[in-house]
Amino acid sequence: MIDPSQGLDRHIDVRIVDGHIASLGAGQEPSQPQGLPLRILDVPGCVVAPGFVDVHTHLREPGFEYKETIASGLAAAAAGGFTGVAAMANTQPVNDHPAVTELMRRRAAAVGGTRLYPVGAVSAGLAGKELSEIGGMHEAGIVALSDDGMPVMNARLMRRAMEYGRMFDLPVFSHCEDQGLTAGGVMHEGVVSTALGLPGVPGAAENVMVYRDIQLAAMTGAHVHIQHVSTAESVDLVRRAKEQDIRVTAEVCPHHFTLTHEAIRQYDTNTKVNPPLRTAEDVEAIKTGLQDGTIDIIASDHAPHHVTEKEQDYESAPAGMIGLETSVGLSLALYHQGVLSLTQLIAKLTIHPARLLGTAHGTLEVGSVADITIIAPDQTFVVDASTLYSQSRNTPFLGWQLRGMAVATIVGGNIIFERL
Repeated sequence: MIDPSQGLDRHIDVRIVDGHIASLGAGQEPSQPQGLPLRILDVPGCVVAPGFVDVHTHLREPGFEYKETIASGLAAAAAGGFTGVAAMANTQPVNDHPAVTELMRRRAAAVGGTRLYPVGAVSAGLAGKELSEIGGMHEAGIVALSDDGMPVMNARLMRRAMEYGRMFDLPVFSHCEDQGLTAGGVMHEGVVSTALGLPGVPGAAENVMVYRDIQLAAMTGAHVHIQHVSTAESVDLVRRAKEQDIRVTAEVCPHHFTLTHEAIRQYDTNTKVNPPLRTAEDVEAIKTGLQDGTIDIIASDHAPHHVTEKEQDYESAPAGMIGLETSVGLSLALYHQGVLSLTQLIAKLTIHPARLLGTAHGTLEVGSVADITIIAPDQTFVVDASTLYSQSRNTPFLGWQLRGMAVATIVGGNIIFERL
């Protein structure tokens, strides 16, 4: 068992009763509570961890059910080992009003399984002109604010959002992109974009917005969370902000520490993401940021698109790839490469994201809710389109053999997915 919240890394038995952690201790004799069924999971060679939480997903419903539904997205999350996911607000209608928040929560409750944490929009309609119904959405159950998919270009509006975020104790998730610099770009601006003849996106488009939002967080005292960090400069900006005790956290996506812009030479539109795949130097800086704690969280940025949308030329295809079912396997490569220990890696998937969202999960302390992910770090599997639970198939990792996978996902003491 590895539980970074308790500093635990040892062989242990975990006893679950009535959906909660009843006791921890090696060599416990299984006992059956009166009137309740007993099941013993013997998982040699596996690691029992608190339930993994993904703070950055796009479940598309309402409005884009041809790409993904809440049901299919939560099924993909369970198959990927996630007991909870935060769903971004760029639906149709946008989650900028408590009625939409409540709709998403009701549909997730009807599905059951993986927990859904709604993220409310910063601005009405993601238009970046006026604030959304933040107070009402907070009452309805949002866990954060974000216009992800679109940057908040108006610094004054972002300041107001941070002030409201501080008032309601909601982190503000920042999609850092200066649209004046990214206009027309479809991949990282550099030697590969020049060779391919594709318009580029400079790293500065991300860096200047990271700097702006860190400064706004320092001014307002709000908690800003930098989404999908992709450049070495952004990593350094976050590092320096933390040294100044500014309330900033950051996430990175597996594709940004697995691939570089060299992958785009095949013109596979599944490699088109926003922010784009960067250079090998950026990848190394991200790994260093993960090692030294600058980057707190690993998140998938699961972004489903229909096959017909991706079957366009590179410039016309939408940006984004699915990631819920490959995130754990790709992330475990950091352990196998010696970049992170298992404890460090699991912390970035459990206690850190749980704290960011303000949930009581991310721990297996006695008495806590039994949300558990069991992983087999050395078990290999091939990413196969026919076995994916997501409704979409837009991933460049099809056919890849990954080492390490989730073999069981438990929510509230109920096994919602297993490969045991």
